[in-house]
Amino acid sequence: MPSFVNVGAYVDSGTMVDTYRLAWNDPDFMTRRELRAVRLQLELLKPEMILAERGIQSTVILFGGARIPEPGGEAWAAKNETQKQNLELNSRYYEEARKFARLCSQHSASSYYREFVVVTGGGPGVMEAGNRGADDVGAPSIGLNIVLPHEQAPNAYVTPELCFNFHYFAIRKMHFVMRAKAVAVFPGGFGTMDEFFETLTLIQTGRMERVPVILFGKAFWQRAIDLDFLAEQGTITPGDQDIIDFVDTADEAWDIISRFYKL
Repeated sequence: MPSFVNVGAYVDSGTMVDTYRLAWNDPDFMTRRELRAVRLQLELLKPEMILAERGIQSTVILFGGARIPEPGGEAWAAKNETQKQNLELNSRYYEEARKFARLCSQHSASSYYREFVVVTGGGPGVMEAGNRGADDVGAPSIGLNIVLPHEQAPNAYVTPELCFNFHYFAIRKMHFVMRAKAVAVFPGGFGTMDEFFETLTLIQTGRMERVPVILFGKAFWQRAIDLDFLAEQGTITPGDQDIIDFVDTADEAWDIISRFYKL
């Protein structure tokens, strides 16, 4: 005779048999490899539904380095004196990101914060500056955090109800560009480059509508990325360079957006 577990006894005692748990309430089941497609769908749907419920229709993205300190702040990521000096010098971009976010958010107020809502990666550095600029003028802003080995935490200026956490980089990047009316890219490292080049590729291939793509810090970017060389080599067409605008100040960037959309 087969023996059966008395499930009722387990439930009565407060101990739950894993197989008896509702599927969506079973973390071990939901994190199985076979459930990856479901997790991808959930990560897509959760922010999409919440942002739709808030009536948010368009955003302005701020990409940029997590290591850039605010002016007068500690260059905590510096590994040597040269890096320390450069990070401190680049702290001016923190202020420009903060000012740019203020300009975007002030315009966003005219749509009751449905259009041109600031969105960042939710972390420190330039991301913090973006959320902080929105907070300066009492505007909401979005933070799209990501689970990383060093446990990136949300900065203090993200609107709590609009602070999301992702496991999958691909879904996070989709949410960055799905509503974007402009993309501002500040000096940064591999993560910033990844986000920037993916955006360029989407626009170049027609998978994303043309929007202003604005690089802050002409001297930085023209040394970091030699677009003239790529065009000379024939790996991009000369017209591809026209996707990008270079600026040094928040006012210049907002002027580009205003002219593009005839605001």
